[in-house]
Amino acid sequence: MVIREIKEYAQIRTKARAYLCYLMGRTLSNINLEGNIEEQLTKQLKKLQKVIPNAEVLYALDANGIQVVDNISSQKELNGKRKGYDRSDRAYFYRTFREHRCVLTEPYPSLESNSMVVTASFPIYDENHNLMYIVCVDIQLDKLLSIILPSSVDSLFGRYSKFVYSLFSLALVLVAFLLFIKGVSGLLVLGWDINSMNINEMFKSTILLTLSLAIFDLVKAIFEEEVLGKEKKDGAGDGHQTMIRFLGSIIIALSIESLMLVFKFAITKPEKLHSAVDLIYGVTVLIVGLSVYIWVNKSNKNK
Repeated sequence: MVIREIKEYAQIRTKARAYLCYLMGRTLSNINLEGNIEEQLTKQLKKLQKVIPNAEVLYALDANGIQVVDNISSQKELNGKRKGYDRSDRAYFYRTFREHRCVLTEPYPSLESNSMVVTASFPIYDENHNLMYIVCVDIQLDKLLSIILPSSVDSLFGRYSKFVYSLFSLALVLVAFLLFIKGVSGLLVLGWDINSMNINEMFKSTILLTLSLAIFDLVKAIFEEEVLGKEKKDGAGDGHQTMIRFLGSIIIALSIESLMLVFKFAITKPEKLHSAVDLIYGVTVLIVGLSVYIWVNKSNKNK
């Protein structure tokens, strides 16, 4: 699921940064840099925790990247730790230090919980525009997606979609299994006497077995892409693998059917042979259309 989440994050990163930075800027705008600064920072972090309840950990760094207050977290195992910890080598510190603005990192594995998180960091300056502190908020990637992208794979709607796709996958597997049984039984009925074999029946069994294989391949694409969240295979650009597999299944079935009709009409009704040829033309158009679909999606990805 991590690959799917990272791809979704890449699409909504700008919106997520704007949202988190707005909340941090609004909450930290009234911070007082005089008096007991640790107490002031802790108070502001607790206030920010209420504004961003999905945050995993909140903490503050000084201008050298040293954590100046303990972690603020709703998780007991993470709360009240890490004061004095050197974070000067972290991307969220030196990017904020260099860019002089609120930043949002790429996803990375958290040392606190071992889950994939992103960090939003907000700089605090004194009246002379000298960097004093950097307030950081770690939030798990799946929770951020559920906030910014309600249809995310790990949101309520995303889990419902996975459940529905699982049901459809199961139903299609049953269809593929029944087609396989019917195809195999049709071949067994023909027996082993080559001279008495019916070519039409052999073609029918072949069509059933091919359809069974095509549907199973389609189910595999649906389940891997929509339920397991695996990354799309290279070569198809951003094209939906389910659509490609579905059209491929239709092309395979129609190709076999047109081949069967060519043999059948060539032997029994030569005057209808043009119908089989028309079907072959239709299959050719489908192949060209699928090729264009894949090429267009691949070109868009390269751009």
